[in-house]
Amino acid sequence: MIEKLIVLEDIDPVIFYGVNNTNIQLIKALFPKLRIVARGNVIKVMGDEEEMCAFEENILALEKHCVQYNSLKEEVIIDIIKGNAPQTEKNGNVIVFSVTGKPIIPRSDNQLKLVEGFEKNDMLFAIGPAGSGKTYTSIALAVRALKQKEIKKIILSRPAVEAGEKLGFLPGDIKEKIDPYLQPLYDALQDMIPAAKLKEYMELNIIQIAPLAFMRGRTLNDAVVILDEAQNTTTQQIKMFLTRMGMNTKMIITGDLTQIDLPAAQTSGLVQAMRILKGVRGISFVELGKKDIVRHKLVERIVEAYEKFDDKKKKEKQLEESQKQIQ
Repeated sequence: MIEKLIVLEDIDPVIFYGVNNTNIQLIKALFPKLRIVARGNVIKVMGDEEEMCAFEENILALEKHCVQYNSLKEEVIIDIIKGNAPQTEKNGNVIVFSVTGKPIIPRSDNQLKLVEGFEKNDMLFAIGPAGSGKTYTSIALAVRALKQKEIKKIILSRPAVEAGEKLGFLPGDIKEKIDPYLQPLYDALQDMIPAAKLKEYMELNIIQIAPLAFMRGRTLNDAVVILDEAQNTTTQQIKMFLTRMGMNTKMIITGDLTQIDLPAAQTSGLVQAMRILKGVRGISFVELGKKDIVRHKLVERIVEAYEKFDDKKKKEKQLEESQKQIQ
């Protein structure tokens, strides 16, 4: 009788072992000749060497499935251990699977263009209104690259600009002060990575979330780097960010040109960058619109109503200026 330790590196043990350890109990039942003890992310197994080799092979296959789908069902365990291909959902355009096992896919033609642009280029600008999925899809692409070991880290950033309200002196350390600005990024990550694994990634700096000001002086290698809310960067800030790009790194810059919160006299870095970088090889631009909005149906109507209002105000201003010139 020999003994072996198998370490589950890439998954959340809670998902792998199942609710009330139902999955590990099933695995034990399917390998009655082995003594199996599971604690944390380590499985200790004792028994016949040949049986143990088969067990290890199956555990690695189950771990691979769990990493890809963020779930492990009893029927999948039985299929894999019996040597059958599990009846999983068709992958199609799936980017990653959520923590509930639900596939995250592009939900519009422009979101699909965003996915294709990421695959073909090292730098991608995704411009669109609130709710068009630009940030969520970008983070899904970064998580997929990390899971497939194409990169070593994900770096998420956004400028800390208040959206029309003064937050005052926030309490706590630097992390607690900037967290309110970065919450949308946490929300997306929590949808795609199990809580325990996300905490581990953040503690090990495999996933880093930081305000834009913290990027100065860094060279970012082996990473997917996402700059969210880029319309609120200054011209100097966005140039600084874009020139942080290192080897084996992809950058996604997202923004909404209708939600610029900078002082009126200040030019948006995103607006300037779009003018300067159009046509540069290796950079892709994807523009999303009202039809790409995947939030509540009212969001599309609200965006449309504000656009009509802005157009009306613009025409009134132009008419006023032309009348002044006549006088």
